[in-house]
Amino acid sequence: MKKENIIYIGIAVVVGLLVGYLIFGGNAETTSMNEPDHTAESTSGEMWTCSMHPQIMKQEPGSCPICGMDLIPADNAGEGLMANQIKMTENAMILAGVETVRVGAAKDGEENIKVSGKVVVNQESDAVQSAYFDGRIENIFVNFEGEEVRKGQKLATIYAPALVSAQQELLTAATLKESQPELYKAVRNKLKLWKLSEAQINQIESSGQVQENFPVYANVGGVVSEIKVEEGDYIKTGSPLVKVADLNSVWAIFDTYENQLSLFEEGQTLHVTTTSYPNETFPAKVSFVAPTLNKNTRTLEVRAELDNTRGMLKPGMFVQAEVEVRDDQEDGVLTIPESAVLWTGKRSLVYVQPNPDNSIFEMREVQLGNLRNGDYVVNSGLESGDLVVAKGTFTVDAAAQLQGKRSMMNQDGETMQMGNGAHSSMSMAFSQEAQGKFGDLLKVYLDLKDALVASNQEQTQTWAQKGAGMASEISNMQMDDMGKTHMSKLAEQFRDMASKNKLENQRDVFVRLSQNMIQIGQQMQNLDTKLYVQRCPMANNDKGADWLSLEEEIRNPYYGDAMLTCGSVVGTID
Repeated sequence: MKKENIIYIGIAVVVGLLVGYLIFGGNAETTSMNEPDHTAESTSGEMWTCSMHPQIMKQEPGSCPICGMDLIPADNAGEGLMANQIKMTENAMILAGVETVRVGAAKDGEENIKVSGKVVVNQESDAVQSAYFDGRIENIFVNFEGEEVRKGQKLATIYAPALVSAQQELLTAATLKESQPELYKAVRNKLKLWKLSEAQINQIESSGQVQENFPVYANVGGVVSEIKVEEGDYIKTGSPLVKVADLNSVWAIFDTYENQLSLFEEGQTLHVTTTSYPNETFPAKVSFVAPTLNKNTRTLEVRAELDNTRGMLKPGMFVQAEVEVRDDQEDGVLTIPESAVLWTGKRSLVYVQPNPDNSIFEMREVQLGNLRNGDYVVNSGLESGDLVVAKGTFTVDAAAQLQGKRSMMNQDGETMQMGNGAHSSMSMAFSQEAQGKFGDLLKVYLDLKDALVASNQEQTQTWAQKGAGMASEISNMQMDDMGKTHMSKLAEQFRDMASKNKLENQRDVFVRLSQNMIQIGQQMQNLDTKLYVQRCPMANNDKGADWLSLEEEIRNPYYGDAMLTCGSVVGTID
């Protein structure tokens, strides 16, 4: 009996174990198959990021919420890359418009280099009409600058007390000329020293009348370039009255870079063109090459003389000149497009794609020669066959800055900082209202930029004051913390600029203000116009500085007329 009980108990245990396995073991297996293993997920730690906005980190693949690019595994984004290298996805390259060209040899033979300049008055033919005696300006017969005058034409009349006394002496001496001829002769010579003609002296003597107001006649013919006095002014002997320029011959002044100095010499013929007469070419002969370099602009003045007997060229007109260059002695010289170069003051950088099958780009410093027909001559830093970024260079560099890599503005590969010390991640979100108002602020910024181009200090202050109010208003609208920080800083920069009463100080602030405008502008989604990001390598103490423009043509706000066309387009904002 006891034996049978033991058998039943053993069978029951086996059946119980089997049923328990089927119930709990099967459910456990089903659970493990149908539910995610959170433990495994947490231990894998794989994250996804955007190649253009590395601050974006997600636990699963998808699209970047800022630019829409495909996310890439964060642990592979910078794997095996050096500090001067950056990796971009194919989608990022397409959206950024990145295009590469292969470094090649320039064509042998004759080429042309273009330089920009301005027409000015030929100072060798510029005459100053001066006063020959003290007095007061009674009348001026020249009405405006640019008026044409003839030699011998009356320019003004002057009341001269000394001349009145001298005339009285003449009339007295005339009655004594028989007894005292030497005295009579001395008095007449005294009047001649004041540029009175024999006819004028004889007229005074024969009439016996003292003339109070004396006329001043033009010594040369030409165009009045400047009126120095007004009616009622008191003048001294030698004081300038008017400047008369003979515009039959004018000068063209060109600002050339150091590396172009060897292309110019006195007596050389240039072919000058201007947008005013697109079908005309004016020959000019180089008459002067400055012996010293301008320390502020790092350029050299080259002066050429033009025949202007037809009167087509006006002082102040912008011109271009073509210089013929022979490359017979430079076999195999390498060239790259102008758009491939990023200028950072004294350095010039390009981005090279070492492997055409891999979207890795490498920043490289190069030494450049002359600019020829839109291409720079490469002296060192590249080899024939290298692939360089020719379009989208600025965007590639911006991506390098965001990833903390070495870049145009960041040689050490550290995160770029804003003026307030905060790190710039370039991630900002603005409301539709703020974006709409930013479009109005952008117009004020562009007007301010044009005022700096014209070197108009007062107009610059006016636009800066208006921009400060608008930026402050926008900063109170809906946006994220990063956007509010940048917009508040922008308002502060506008106010700082409005407080400056010197152009050089305004331009110093404009460097930081423009950098902020570019960063904010890149985040705006509703801009209704294309903006060109332009850069002057000489500005900001040779560190280089950027600005925004509606036109692709360079009009430099950091130097104005001194270096109007210095700079290049380094990017666009659509």
